[in-house]
Amino acid sequence: MKIKEKILAGERLSKEEALKLFEFELKELGELARAVRFRLNPERIVTYVVDRNINYTNVCISGCKFCAFYRKPGEEGGFVLSFDELARKIEETLALGGYQILLQGGLNPDLPFSFYEEMLRFIKEKYPQIHVHGFSPPEILFFSKQSGLSIREVLERLIAAGLDSIPGGGAEILSDRVRSKLSPKKGSSEEWLEVMRQAHKLGLKTTATMMFGHIETQEEIIEHLLKIRELQDETGGFTAFIPWTFQPGHTALSHLSKVGAVYYLKVLAISRIVLDNVKNLQVSWVTQGPQIAQIALEFGGNDFGSTMIEENVVAAAGVSHRLSEEQIRHYIRSAGYVPKRRRMDYTLLE
Repeated sequence: MKIKEKILAGERLSKEEALKLFEFELKELGELARAVRFRLNPERIVTYVVDRNINYTNVCISGCKFCAFYRKPGEEGGFVLSFDELARKIEETLALGGYQILLQGGLNPDLPFSFYEEMLRFIKEKYPQIHVHGFSPPEILFFSKQSGLSIREVLERLIAAGLDSIPGGGAEILSDRVRSKLSPKKGSSEEWLEVMRQAHKLGLKTTATMMFGHIETQEEIIEHLLKIRELQDETGGFTAFIPWTFQPGHTALSHLSKVGAVYYLKVLAISRIVLDNVKNLQVSWVTQGPQIAQIALEFGGNDFGSTMIEENVVAAAGVSHRLSEEQIRHYIRSAGYVPKRRRMDYTLLE
């Protein structure tokens, strides 16, 4: 059976077949990804979440070459948010109709594990209605190594303190060749997957991401997708997949050219086709801008991501697209879809 026929019949692609998708014409890839999208999500609904990214610290020992946001310990410009400042940001989020925060930070060697537990308890005692989507796998790994607790123990304690779900950050490309060059202190691809495996076993839902368009090969993109697909077969814990393009500005890789919208749409479509067991695919208006994000809805995307009342990491690389909830709804509608607010687990709120 030909690759195209397999996709339309809902059959799973092998590694070799998935790699061949890079040779397809963009239009054909879009049509195939769209078919998969409507098989998994038959209604013309495009979801989004009203939330805010809160970075509790930018002090980080990871030294990732693709990051323009972090500061080394002791470096000027490093910060740790006070709980008062955290409360102010959450109150602003609530006032704008938000109901979730994405809580992430650098790997800060000066903060004890108890800091994160206290921060979660503070949020939940003061704002019990807020969903805390927090701490990507590299943070969890870092907490584990710093505290001497196992990954499972770290997760159990964070859940007890109020953690609701985990974002898929820090995946970059799940290839150890790439990781050893870009982010050697962030843990191996197997460690990233193990954090997610343990989280899923404890009942936490998580997302998965992929940052591409830097030093990875097409084979490594497929390797990444297949690792996500395999873990999803095992646990079923991923609610969505979010591929986005590397932004080189102000980073140690600023000599690299930024990949364009065509390649973004191609990889998005391939992600939709390969990840037959991850229901939702998020488009990235933050890196691509809203018009390309609209087009991405015809390349397999069914989620417009977050209002991102605040976003610092991509902005530090010199890319700044801002959208209000009203604008997100407008862009979804004008692309011919019905906008719906959702929770992290993709249950609809309207």
